[in-house]
Amino acid sequence: MADPAPTFVRPAGHPNVATGRIGVMLVNLGTPDAATPAAVRRYLAEFLSDPRVVEIPRLAWKPILHGVILRTRPRKSAHAYSQVWTETGSPLAAITAAQATALQASLGPGVQVEWAMRYGNPSIPSVLARMKAAGCDRILVAPLYPQYSGATTASVMDKLGEAWRTMRWQPALRTLPPYYDDPAYIGALEEDLVAQIGALDFQPEVLLLSYHGMPQRTLELGDPYHCHCRKTSRLLIDRLVRRLPGLRVETSFQSRFGRAKWLEPSTETVLAAEAQRGTRALAIAAPGFSADCVETLEELAIRGREAFAMAGGERFATLACLNDRPHGMAMLETLARRELGGWME
Repeated sequence: MADPAPTFVRPAGHPNVATGRIGVMLVNLGTPDAATPAAVRRYLAEFLSDPRVVEIPRLAWKPILHGVILRTRPRKSAHAYSQVWTETGSPLAAITAAQATALQASLGPGVQVEWAMRYGNPSIPSVLARMKAAGCDRILVAPLYPQYSGATTASVMDKLGEAWRTMRWQPALRTLPPYYDDPAYIGALEEDLVAQIGALDFQPEVLLLSYHGMPQRTLELGDPYHCHCRKTSRLLIDRLVRRLPGLRVETSFQSRFGRAKWLEPSTETVLAAEAQRGTRALAIAAPGFSADCVETLEELAIRGREAFAMAGGERFATLACLNDRPHGMAMLETLARRELGGWME
C-alpha cells in the first residue's frame, strides 16, 4: 500500500490566513459624505489635489486651490448636492452599492463583490485591505468609466498602486479595460434608451448625448477620451436611428470648470441653440456615466431643463443612466465574467 499523504500541521503561533477567494471591486468617481459645505470641502480638496485631474504645477495650483476655490466653491456645490441628496445619502453611492449587490447575486458566492470610490468613502485602500483579509487573493478591479481618461481610469490605477505598495502579501490583480465600444455596452444603452424614450409622454425631436467634459489640452496631449466618446456616440446612433426613425441624435460635453478651453460643443450651449432653432421637445442622456449623480440629476435634469426652457424649449426629459437596472447589470455581468476567465469555474 502507498504511504498515506502527509498531514500538514500548522506551526504553533502561526496566524490563520484566509486565501483562495476571487474578488471584484467596482470603482466609481466619488462623492462627499454629506451635502454640507464642510463635507464638500473635504471631498473637493482630495479631488482637486489629484495631479491627474488638475494638470497644473503644484506650486502654482496649491495657492489657487486653498486660497480661492476651497473658500468659495464648497457652498455652491453643497447646494447642488442638497438638491439630489436622498434619505439613503448620495445617489452615486447608493446606486454603486446596488450595482455591487446585484452583481454579487449574478456571479454567485464563489466571487466576493465590493465597491469603492476614488475620492471619498469607501476608499480604494480600505476596500482592498478588507478583500485581502477576507481571502481574496485574485481581484478584478473594475473602474466604471466606459471611456478611458487619465483623469478617471488612470487615477484609479494610481490609487490602487499606492495601496498595493503597502501590502506585504499582494493579491493578483486584473483591471477592466475601457468598454466604450464593447457590443455589450452599446447594446445595453440601445435597449435601455429605447425603452425610456418609449415611456415618455411626448416624442422628442432630438436626443442629446452628454458626456463629462475635459480640457481641450488633454486631447492634444494624447488622452483618448474624446475619441472614445465620439465612437460610443457613432455606434449608438447607428442603432438608434434604425429603432427610432425621425429622431436626431447629437453629442455634447458638460461640466466645464475654469477658464481653459474645453471639449466642444458644450451641453449648455447646445441646449440653448436647439431651442432657438425651433426644437421644442428634447431628451438628454449621459452614456458616459454608469450611475446617476449630481452631474446628471442636478446639472442636466435641473439646470439643463432651465437652459432649454429659457431659450424657448417646451418638453424636456433627462433619461436615467444604466444604474442597476437589468440591461446595465447584464452588461456588467458579461464584462466581469469575461475578465474573470481562467479564475472562475
